[in-house]
Amino acid sequence: MAKQFPGFEPAHETFIGQQHIYFVATAAPDGHVNLSPKGRDSLRVLGPNRLAWRNLTGSGNETAAHLLRSNRMTVMWCSFTTKPMILRAYGTARATYHGEPGWTELDALFPPELGARQVFDMAVELVQTSCGFAVPFMDYRAERETLLTWAEGRGEDGLAAYWQEKNRQSLDGFPTGLPA
Repeated sequence: MAKQFPGFEPAHETFIGQQHIYFVATAAPDGHVNLSPKGRDSLRVLGPNRLAWRNLTGSGNETAAHLLRSNRMTVMWCSFTTKPMILRAYGTARATYHGEPGWTELDALFPPELGARQVFDMAVELVQTSCGFAVPFMDYRAERETLLTWAEGRGEDGLAAYWQEKNRQSLDGFPTGLPA
């Protein structure tokens, strides 16, 4: 059932482009494992062994904290429509924050969006597909606008203050690397 590949193939890229949600998992050597759903137009496959995804402001910053302690990451997509399939990318990643070297180039891969906090750049070491036969059918209606409305209400200065207050430490108290 499961098949492994050394990197993304064209069919994988097509599948990824059809999905409205993906999931990111990271874990530090100790503490909680983090698994986060991601949406919007926030992910790019940059080659057979590289992908980038832009992280918007959230209530936490677990992924960034985990990567500072152990740079392992798994990204997963699963089809909720006609073709059952689960696709996972395994590798290592690093965070680039707003204002750091490389930020402008990575952020330019995505449409402008207020609240962009960092871009994760992942070196993909293994791609695996599996059947997804037990994943239910679900219909996509639309993107939620709640986060954008919230970010617009805060403005750039308010978001920067929020990052300093809420996003400098993980749930386990690990630093996230967010610049002061």
